[in-house]
Amino acid sequence: MPRCQRIKSEDAIYHIMVRSISEISLFEDDKDKDKYLFCIKQYQEIYNFKVYAYCIMPNHAHLIIDSNGADISKIMHSINLKYALSYNYSHNRHGHLFQDRFKSKIVHNENYLITLSAYIHNNPLKVKGYENQPEKYKYSSLKTYLGLEKDSSGLLDETYLMNILDLNVGRTRKNYLKLVSLCNEEKWNKEIEFQDEKTEYRSERRVLIRDFNPEDILEFIAKETQIDKLLFCIRYNKKSNVVKALAAIMMRSLCNIKIKDICNILGNITQSTVSRLCTLGVNLISTNEEYKNLFDKLICQQVSLVP
Repeated sequence: MPRCQRIKSEDAIYHIMVRSISEISLFEDDKDKDKYLFCIKQYQEIYNFKVYAYCIMPNHAHLIIDSNGADISKIMHSINLKYALSYNYSHNRHGHLFQDRFKSKIVHNENYLITLSAYIHNNPLKVKGYENQPEKYKYSSLKTYLGLEKDSSGLLDETYLMNILDLNVGRTRKNYLKLVSLCNEEKWNKEIEFQDEKTEYRSERRVLIRDFNPEDILEFIAKETQIDKLLFCIRYNKKSNVVKALAAIMMRSLCNIKIKDICNILGNITQSTVSRLCTLGVNLISTNEEYKNLFDKLICQQVSLVP
């Protein structure tokens, strides 16, 4: 039976859930949880999406992601593939790690967003030792919303949700914690999943439009790296690999094109080569100071050109 087409929108906020196949835990220990958060952060730097809430449990994880104009399938495929490869290597195993595709549901209004965040933050109540204190669970964003700890990783964008909740007031934080404690599985199914959600949700968020011209990206990279554009189509050259890797990941993130289009632009290369170049591009941008701000610089440059 064919799978249903995923419902997506350029300006959507999503409730994302990922789960492991039944016989293993998705996260064996805290190191695995740290790795998954690191993967999210790494691709956040590439795709410029926002994370409003998260909770990492032993065999599944919940995220609220504002795609900010990016394709949510690209985002989650990148994160989950990188984590699965790392997990299999660390635990000396092979094969699938995640149960089917990730699940996604579009958040249509602010009431849904608030209750969804409470439901996600409620998850640690199922963990031994946290039955009455979910705010102490390390791998949840609740502690940040309650003002108990700042998000040192830079992963969480709490401002948007905090403005909706008005969590600058201590009493409001306590009320939110009460909501978290009350938002159990049964209430979630009855009050959230089956309520009318047809009203279109529009907010004051500014969404990044992903319609960059590939040629502009190639020109930008050539200028920033001071490497001739001719090298973009040369194979087996170190400098060529660098510029092609940067071009591949920036086109994957900012252009409304498919991988096969990137293959043609970069000299009729294979899709597997594009995937390898994207991995190299992620590593270059996340670890090399020379390339760290390329995305922000290109985006600012394009915005300044808009009349």
